[in-house]
Parts: sequence; C-alpha cells; structure tokens
Amino acid sequence: MPFDGLMLTAIKSELSKTLVGAKIDKIYQPAKTDIVLNIRHHRERFRLLLSAHSRDARVHLSTQPNENPTQPPTFCMVLRKHLEGGSIKEIEQPGLERVLKIHVAARDELGRPSEKLLICEIMGKHSNILLVDPTVNIITDGIRRYSHEVSRHREVLPGRPYIPAPAQNKLNPLQVDEDTFRNVIFAAPLENRVVKVLQNGFEGLSTVMAREIVFRAQLSEELAVNYCGEHEMRVLWQALQSLSVPASNGQFQSTIIEDNNKNPVEFAAFDLTILEGYTRHHGSPSEIADNFFAAVKLIDRFKGEIQSLKTKLNKEVKRLKKKMSLQTESADTAQKAENYRVFGELLTANIYRLDKGNTEIEVNNFYDPEGKSIVIPLDARLSPAANAQSYFKKYVKAKKTRKAALEQARKSKAELDYLQGVLLNVEQATSLVDLSEIRQELIEQGYIGDKNHKAPTKKEKKKAASPPLPFKSSDGFSILVGRNNKQNDRLTMKLAKDNDIWLHTKDIPGSHVIIKTQGMKVPDHTIHQAAVIAAFYSQARNSQNVPVDYTPRKNVKKPRGAKPGYVIYEQQRTAVVTPDAKLISSLEQKY
Repeated sequence: MPFDGLMLTAIKSELSKTLVGAKIDKIYQPAKTDIVLNIRHHRERFRLLLSAHSRDARVHLSTQPNENPTQPPTFCMVLRKHLEGGSIKEIEQPGLERVLKIHVAARDELGRPSEKLLICEIMGKHSNILLVDPTVNIITDGIRRYSHEVSRHREVLPGRPYIPAPAQNKLNPLQVDEDTFRNVIFAAPLENRVVKVLQNGFEGLSTVMAREIVFRAQLSEELAVNYCGEHEMRVLWQALQSLSVPASNGQFQSTIIEDNNKNPVEFAAFDLTILEGYTRHHGSPSEIADNFFAAVKLIDRFKGEIQSLKTKLNKEVKRLKKKMSLQTESADTAQKAENYRVFGELLTANIYRLDKGNTEIEVNNFYDPEGKSIVIPLDARLSPAANAQSYFKKYVKAKKTRKAALEQARKSKAELDYLQGVLLNVEQATSLVDLSEIRQELIEQGYIGDKNHKAPTKKEKKKAASPPLPFKSSDGFSILVGRNNKQNDRLTMKLAKDNDIWLHTKDIPGSHVIIKTQGMKVPDHTIHQAAVIAAFYSQARNSQNVPVDYTPRKNVKKPRGAKPGYVIYEQQRTAVVTPDAKLISSLEQKY
C-alpha cells in the first residue's frame, strides 16, 4: 500500500489546480492522527484529509463521512485558531519527498495578515502534521509532540524551531539525465538487485513502482547490477521515462488494483502493469486514494469485529468446557454412590447380626459374582436399622445429584454446541452486516452486555437482515444457505416451503441449507450438491466423508424457547459427502 512520492506528486498537482485560492471554513479532527479541512472555492466545497497514521499516512480530497468527537482535541483547536477563515496561497512538495506544505494566508489575533505553514510529513511511524510560523520557522504545534528523548534529530514541541526530517540524499527521477541515471545504477554493489537500487537511489519510488519500472523494461525482477549491459540500461532508462515524462507534465494515470473479491491490492499514480489478472480502476489521484483507504478501513473494521467476537466467544467456550468438566466429575462421583445401595441392602439382609455400637461388619457380598466378603463401616451411635436407612438415604441423594449433574452437563453441552456454531458463523462471515447480526444475536442472548441495547422493531430487523447465500444446482434448482443463526431461523421457518428440502450436517455445527423445489421432484444429483454445500458451510469444511441429514422442510420444528438456529427434525435421510471448494465456486450465484 505505497503512498509514495509519485502519488503525493499526483495529489499535489490535483490540489494545486483545485484548492489554491480556496478558503478554509472549518477544521475537524475525527481521529487521533487525522485532520479534515472543510474548504470552499468558487461555490464548490471540498474536504481535505491529512493523516499522520503510522501505516496509512496520506493527504487527499475525501468524500468519506467522519464522526467527529464532541470535544475537539487540542491540536484541532490550535488549527482552528490560526487557520480558519484563511485562504490557501500555495501547495508545494520538496522534490518527490513525501512531504506536503500548504501555505495559508490568515490573520492573527489583532486582525493583521499572518502567513501559516501546514506541513504533512508522510514517513510511516514517524508521520506528523505540523503548524509552523514560516516567518521565524517556529513550530506552533504538532499532532504528534515529542522531545529529544524520543528523537535525537529534532523536537516537535510548541516554540521549537522546525527542522525537516533527515534528508535521504536521493535524486529526483524527474530531473536526472540518462548519464546520471546510469551512474547511480553502476555505483551500487554489483550483487544488488536493480529494483532495490532504483528504490534506494531515486526519490518517490516505492518498491512496487521500482518493480513496475523493471517490468516495463521487460527484465527479470531478480536482475542484479552485475548483469546490466548496454541493452539493460537503455530499456531501464526508457521505462523510467515512461513515468517521469508524464509526471513532469502533471499527467498521471492513478489506478487502484482489486482482487476477484473486490478487495484492494495496490494503488499508484500510474497503472501497475506488473499486476496482471486483477481488476483495475482509474480516476483522479484523490478519488483513487480515497477509495483505496476507505476499503482498507472497512477491511480493518471487519477484521477487528471478527477478532472481538471470537475473543468473546472463545472465552465463553473455555468457561463452558471447564463447567462441563466439573459437572461430569460430579456425575461420576455420584455414580460411585451405587455402593450405598449395596451397603444398605447387605445391612438389611444381615441386620440380625448387628448390635448398636458396632463400627463395622464383614458380610458376604451376594452381588459379587465370586461371592467375596466385604467390610461395611457403621455409625456406632445409630441402631442397625438406622445404619441401613442412612446408606439408603445417601444412595437416594447421590442418585438425585447424578441426575441433576447429568442434566446440567446436557444443558452445558447444548450451550457449547450453540456457541461453537456461532463461532463458525463468525469465521465464515463475509461482511459487516453478517457480523452485526451475530453481535445482535449475542446481545439478545445475554453474552454481550449493552447498556444502551434496545430490541429492534420488526421493521428494523427486516431492514438489517442480510439475504442468504444463493447457489444454483447443475439441474437448475435454487439452493439457499444461512449465514448465521438468526438467518438460519428466517430461512428455515419463514422463507422455506413445506415441500422444500432442508439439509444440515449431522451432529456438527453448520448452516441451514434449503433446496427450493417449486413443487418438483429433486434429482439425487442436486441433493448431493446441496449436501456438499452444507458440509462446506459447517465445522467439517476441511474434513472428508461428512454426514449430512436431509428431509422435507415440513419435518423440521423449532422448540418453543430454543436458541437461534436450533431445530429438531425427523424422517431424515443421510448423505455422506466431501466438501469441494471448486464445486461451491461453480454453483455460487452473484447478487
């Protein structure tokens, strides 16, 4: 994800045409490292985003909405004081460095003209946004403050002189001639790859852009300086010129590259021909950067929500497993109390031999196949009959304890199965809508606390509900798959008709699957394909010979008060299949 010097040059060229002479209306700080300037120019309104994020630092026009804090941070207040109402005089970039300087004509507290300099430094974890008084080169403030304890090179504190980041001593590829270009290449160690030499020797080139130059020259990415001759140097120079000449004239072909799932892969100021087999979109530099980072932010939110839900669910699963272990141990202990019944019956049979005050008695155990004798402890304070009754009471109590422990263990096992099913839904979720439904389900079931939670209305539920995954069998039958427990309930109990076929992995957490029959007989081949889909969208995705039950939907019932996704069914048949990702892909339908 390279926001390199070339991309910043494209952005700077766009901003210079769009924003010079514009007025800064309002300033916001929606995130710890982000600043948004609301700008008005010739009756048009723009939102300029400046970010000092450690990974996603950047500058570009943005159309993405932001939620601003109720109380603006200190740096935001400083910018409002000095920049609001000012106009943008000039936007400059030193060479192809990842530094953008915005000159603003403003006024001081007494209404006198005052020039300010807003500097955005894009340098990975050292990125920063600074407000500087250019007349005396003094820092007014920075979005990241630090002293010499953090950086030996400079301090970013109010009142300190502004010192630019250390120079990298690279050449500007837009200004070098061919001889200088050759000298830079041949000055590098002979074993170094040309890609690395280009990146280290010239400003503005990220790794992917250096690779792009070598690719355009039709040379190997592994090419080392030692193997560069006249031909290699000539085609490398021509490839560099194919980028530097248009860039010098302000002509760019900003591009975003997406994979088959529309996830962003890369973006750049020029088309990345090195990335073949991907979908690419072109647009203005700001549009490309805005769309790319919006998609990245969405992916980050998606991953963060998955991790949050998985952490909560794994904690509950661990708690339940420990609880089940204790319940099983309690049941096993109670099972041993069968000895109490035997003791009671043996004492009753030998009561004529007992006297009050005895502490034990040895009797013949007629329950033992070998007829061995057994010693039974006695309470000397009790009569013979009372000792026998005491053992019978212990037996009855132990029996009840075992029954209760087994019932609790059964409930815990059902709850564990439910949570593991939810965990599977989280792992197989494909969108934030899916995860939102799962979170809502966990809130309703009491696993996630939400003081502000209010049960959604029927209208809200319908609006928020995501559709089931659609497939079509090779015989033309529609197959629908639930994405989560709440959707499984809707699919099975509301969308499916009585004569539709319902499928689910046998005794394995997974999605509900429905074959829409439309009143027709379903071929075995379609049932097999639907069973493969059911196995794939289950906990047994990576297994073989997975049993899948199927039955007409009319045979599926949901017990009153059962957890989401739980049903009982009868008159089922079972197919044994192996999940097949290629088959799934070939049957999947796009919305």
